[in-house]
Amino acid sequence: MEHKMSQEHSLSFAISGKALMKYALPTILSSIFMNVYSLVDSLFVANLVSIEALSAVNIVGPALAIALAVGTMIATGGCALVSKQMGEGDEQGARQNFSFFVLFAFAVSLAFCLLGLAFRAPILRLMGADDALYPLCEAYAVPVFLIIPFAMIGMILQIFFVAAGAPGLGFGLSLVGGILNIVLDYVFIAVVKWGIAGAALATGIGYCVQSLVGAAYFAFKRGGSLYFVKPKWNGRALLKSCSNGMSEMVSMLAVSITMIVMNVILMDLTGSDGVAAAAVVLSAQTLLSAVYMGYLEGIAPVISYNYGAGETEKLQKIYRAALKTIALLSLMTFIASFPAAKPLARIYARGNAHVMAMAVEGIKIFAAAFLLMGFNMFASSMFTAFNDGKTSAILSLLRTLVFLIIPLLILPQFLGVNGVWLSLPAAEVLAAAVSTYYFKAKKAVYHYA
Repeated sequence: MEHKMSQEHSLSFAISGKALMKYALPTILSSIFMNVYSLVDSLFVANLVSIEALSAVNIVGPALAIALAVGTMIATGGCALVSKQMGEGDEQGARQNFSFFVLFAFAVSLAFCLLGLAFRAPILRLMGADDALYPLCEAYAVPVFLIIPFAMIGMILQIFFVAAGAPGLGFGLSLVGGILNIVLDYVFIAVVKWGIAGAALATGIGYCVQSLVGAAYFAFKRGGSLYFVKPKWNGRALLKSCSNGMSEMVSMLAVSITMIVMNVILMDLTGSDGVAAAAVVLSAQTLLSAVYMGYLEGIAPVISYNYGAGETEKLQKIYRAALKTIALLSLMTFIASFPAAKPLARIYARGNAHVMAMAVEGIKIFAAAFLLMGFNMFASSMFTAFNDGKTSAILSLLRTLVFLIIPLLILPQFLGVNGVWLSLPAAEVLAAAVSTYYFKAKKAVYHYA
């Protein structure tokens, strides 16, 4: 009974826009902070090591991103399933599946680590390292491959903290890990002179804090609604969680694909300056959209729980409140992007007037995408929360890959570089039409409207 009461206290509360925002606030702050400190991490490497070292970081980065994409698939899909089970009153089943998902993810992360170390040379060559950059890439890649288990488990537990009713702890750990990363970046690079390897080591220690403390919380805090128990193999639940979380993985992987296409087009149009400007524009997008990501991550378990509990009235309130909140956040980020354009561009490109001018122009053109981005992200996130992985994956694949690649291949032929920037808002417009269709088509299934 104690566990049930704890569970109800954390996920079963009176629904309102204010209550949802309060519940999601820690994940919003965590999302914003994680993106900020990632930006600072890159700046340390660029300014305290070399521009070539920053290139090496960018070459190696996708290796960690791919591992985290797989972890995100397991975590978001698994969290939706576990939250739904808690809503249905199946507490023991929820704990067993939670423990199983974490253990399975750890095994996957070890495989990434060992394969990465064993085959690092061909992997780095495939990812773009040439003879000149290879030593730097290897110096950064070895620590990165070693930290993959900590990074993946830390990220997974961060998502499950919300389902456990402890989003504040998740934010606190990301805050501590991020600050530690920033401090150690300076110490290892500027003071100890470990160069690019020091940057990777600092990142690893930050992830260690999140994963180890998070694991201890779920291992020893037995009074909450969610904690580690003896896991039980459940292939059906694993398949369900992976298919349900597929959209989140697709989104993360699609970013890499579209970035490659964008870089090729910009290299042809303007050379390396255009590629640098694109990096600034996409960094601005990631930073400003962090508020949507945090909000949606925060309310997803609440949707899953109330869906599992059959609380139709609460689902309808969540749907209406979320749409209003997303609309407000969309307007705020759209407005904020204009005064923020020049400061964000200056962080990366203050020494190159051409790159800075293109980046500022790009951010201002791209700003229109913020008006619909949150709406489209909510559509995908909500269907993931309903354990409808197929719909969520369709929405994600169309938005982050298909609808972006098509304008990228067409608009620059007529509008040059501005066509590249306009491709991003165009993709959101196309995605909004599909999101609206699915919102209308699925309301009779899930009764959220």
